[in-house]
Amino acid sequence: MRNLSVVTEFILLGIPHTEGLETMLLVLFLSFYIFTLMGNLLILLAIVSSTRLHKPMYFFLCKLSIFDIFFPSVSSPKMLCYLSGNSQAISYAGCASQLFFYHFLGCTECFLYTVMAYDRFVAICHPLHYTLIMSHRACIILAMGTSFFACIQATFLTILTFQLPYCGPNEVDYYFCDIPVMLKLACADTSALEMVGFISVGLMPLSCFLLIFTSYSCIICSILQIHSAEGRRRAFSTCSAHLTAILLSFMPVVLIYLQPTPNPWLNATVQILNNLVTPMLNPLIYSLRNKEVKYSLRKVLQPVAFLPGR
Repeated sequence: MRNLSVVTEFILLGIPHTEGLETMLLVLFLSFYIFTLMGNLLILLAIVSSTRLHKPMYFFLCKLSIFDIFFPSVSSPKMLCYLSGNSQAISYAGCASQLFFYHFLGCTECFLYTVMAYDRFVAICHPLHYTLIMSHRACIILAMGTSFFACIQATFLTILTFQLPYCGPNEVDYYFCDIPVMLKLACADTSALEMVGFISVGLMPLSCFLLIFTSYSCIICSILQIHSAEGRRRAFSTCSAHLTAILLSFMPVVLIYLQPTPNPWLNATVQILNNLVTPMLNPLIYSLRNKEVKYSLRKVLQPVAFLPGR
């Protein structure tokens, strides 16, 4: 019988095929991370400080900005740490925490996009009942529900992954702990768990996508019935920002988790875009396509522009 030792820490090997590019990647990813934090903090500040933005749509956008701050923070600080020459080791508990929070925050955003699509559906298809349906209480329940169900999903996936024995190699061929790379290190048969994880990870975004697709099908039908060209333009303008953000969020999930033959380099590239670039672009998407947000941002930034000595 083999003498197997239990793994207490893992070594993150980083992004595949990027040896010698650590300094360039450090500068690039640090820039992305700083812009992500600054952009989402500005959106938060604009929404909180402007009473005209205290509406359900901006309430959900505010929550999205909060999660866009935390989502890249799951993997980026550790990645930036070892790109700067520090230790690549991560504890067993740290690895499990990374996987849990990555899927918790990612699932919450996925559910949040679905709720935001429903909000636009009610606003455009049932405008007279909007304030009644999207009441303050309903918004809080929907917001809490997104996090509650995401927590269940993330807990299930984390337990599924870390109930396996890890007693052999501890080198994670990736830049953070995620399900596909962790299953490769388990010293047990993972075929059944891979199928369960595949169904679980695939079913959730697919269900959300179908609900979003249904909402926007109804929205497009309603917009086409608007007689005013200006009314149609305003409705399409409001929805186009949300649709752009949805595509940027959902496409990486499809490419990473639902591809038949995983490609480590492609997965890392797409996941970095999902972890760093999408949260950085969301503030730009929502502010550039929304006059109310742009106006509130100008009001927030105006005092800064006129500080003494500037």
